[in-house]
Amino acid sequence: MCHIPIFCWVSATVLERMLGEAESGEIPKTLTQMCTHFLIFQTKQSSRKYLGEDYFDHHWNTVMIMKLGKLAYQQLEKSNLIFYEEDLRECGIDVTEASEYSGVCTQIFREEKGLCQEKVYCFVHPRIQEFLAALYVFLTFKNSNVNLLSQGVNIKTMSGETPALFLHKSAVDKALQSMNGHLDVFLRFLLGLSLESNQTLSQSSEETAKYIKMKIRKNPSPERYINLFHCLNELNYVSLVEEIQSYLSSGSLSKADLSPAQWSALVFVLLTSVEKQDVFELRKYFRSEEGLLRLLPVVEATRTAILKDCNLTERCCKSLVSALRSNSFSLRELDLSDNKLQDSGVKLLSDGLKNPGCKLKTLRLKSCGTTKVGCASLASALRSNSSHLRELDLSRNNLGDSGLKLLSTVLEDPHCKLDILRLVSYRCRILLQQENNPASQRRSNPSHLRELDLTNNQQGDSGVKLLSAVLENPQCKLQKLNTALQFNEVYYNANDSRTFNYADSLCRLYNSKTTEEGCYYLASALMTNPSHLRELDLGGNHLRDSGINHLFAALKEPQCKLETLRLLGCGVTEESCASLASALSSNSSSLRELHLSHNNLQDSGVKLLSAGLGNTHCKVEPLGKNDRCFSLCRLSCCWVTGEGFASLASALRSNPSHLRELDLKMNQPGDLGEKMLSDVLEDPLCKLEKLTV
Repeated sequence: MCHIPIFCWVSATVLERMLGEAESGEIPKTLTQMCTHFLIFQTKQSSRKYLGEDYFDHHWNTVMIMKLGKLAYQQLEKSNLIFYEEDLRECGIDVTEASEYSGVCTQIFREEKGLCQEKVYCFVHPRIQEFLAALYVFLTFKNSNVNLLSQGVNIKTMSGETPALFLHKSAVDKALQSMNGHLDVFLRFLLGLSLESNQTLSQSSEETAKYIKMKIRKNPSPERYINLFHCLNELNYVSLVEEIQSYLSSGSLSKADLSPAQWSALVFVLLTSVEKQDVFELRKYFRSEEGLLRLLPVVEATRTAILKDCNLTERCCKSLVSALRSNSFSLRELDLSDNKLQDSGVKLLSDGLKNPGCKLKTLRLKSCGTTKVGCASLASALRSNSSHLRELDLSRNNLGDSGLKLLSTVLEDPHCKLDILRLVSYRCRILLQQENNPASQRRSNPSHLRELDLTNNQQGDSGVKLLSAVLENPQCKLQKLNTALQFNEVYYNANDSRTFNYADSLCRLYNSKTTEEGCYYLASALMTNPSHLRELDLGGNHLRDSGINHLFAALKEPQCKLETLRLLGCGVTEESCASLASALSSNSSSLRELHLSHNNLQDSGVKLLSAGLGNTHCKVEPLGKNDRCFSLCRLSCCWVTGEGFASLASALRSNPSHLRELDLKMNQPGDLGEKMLSDVLEDPLCKLEKLTV
């Protein structure tokens, strides 16, 4: 309700009145209480405005509310929100009265002109109509002992059953029989009014709560049982909800064997929690298909659903596709990585992406067992004019070159709006040939691809040459290119940074097969054309100083707009630090982030680097800011001692306005080196925000 403007306005109106001097009493806690206070306030205010400051005609207001309530109920049964003169006459309201009501109760009832200048009438919001309808049914029962809901309701009256309980059961059954849920909120209001009005009805309310619980156990549709929990809330019956909340607070929910009613309660709690977030992660609760299917209403209501590694299969894809096709579907980001969906599951998801009602923008299918068959389905979806997908992750799937070629072809299609494509892992086995290079297709169609992630693919220098040729093309809009080789097995002793197995990591990094030759092609691309490339990751490639010098030379060129350069474990030594310092000192350099962890810079290299950092033209900011999955990063493990630390401290003093983050873990500064940097932090001119040693 808090997302509905009219309800926010109603709440603000009531709370302003109650917190001021005009009213007193307990603050409303339920929807019924809030609307009751609002109706009383509006009728009093309208009477005083039109009938006199101190005049309040209780009888006139009662008659007016009952007539409007009858109109609201009769039209609600027909699912009508707009009424005509004949509808009003059926409820004993003539045109003069209608105009008078709309003038007196402008915040409740309205008179407007239709397309043909015919007068039409409506309530200001469906919630107001539903509340007045419930009030009419309740007052008719209370004052005349007439159950307006009993006609056409198939319900057996039990011996000893009170009329109030029979009314409640009739309302519950009638609401559940509705195909579109148009009586759901009406039911909540009716039960709330029954509880609020008369304490003698408390016994009937208890029986009503039991009846609602029985209906919940029959496992109706999510929309129905969620509304039934709202009804229990109106009756102040919260035992089921409290039971689930205790599971959540104790962290024992994943081990619990929940009944259908408890599953329903869990959905209600998650959907109505004051701490509800835009991100829902299934693993926090359950890692099973049943967990997803039971909690699907929560997935539908969130913006980002993380369902990775939850033992899901094709079966879940069928339910997700049904949700994707719903116009009320809120989901924009879906992560199904590390589940055995296979091609059959991906095909179902692809069919959902084609639906005009699907607004999904990000789909992650990393390690889902899909092949070229799944690629074909996704390619068909991306060609669809209705697809909103902007980011696709197919990493760690055995796509093969034929699957990649399908994706490359669809990138040429003007209907494809894909901005980000991720194809990480060895199993992709991408061979970047001219006919199936996903980046090369940008030549013929200068469309949307801005980020391409080819991490852990053995493209080699020949592949990098092809990518570089594409980057030189003026039509290429690629801004982020990742061709790094990630490594996860780094052996070191936390107490001795020297024990990092540098030689061993270099052996594993050779497998990327990108060398100084590839660097030459990339540097040429960065210098030849005003490039759109802003981020380049070459981590894990044995580039050596000769190759890296090409890149550092390109940084000085005005055409090069590179802002982030990642060279983790690329064989950088002091030899290339002079070129780097020159680039950092250049007026034309756009570099903002630099990642040099796990390179053998030593003190001599850091001295040269410090000279560049100390230059006032240098604008490098988060030096070594890490956004990778490994933990060893930044300038860690670069064989730096106290001498190198002293150089960095001097640089920070001479150019204090830019550097914000510096990571020097796994080096050997000694007490003196650490003290030098600590002293710099105390300098009021130093802007360093994060120092890790």
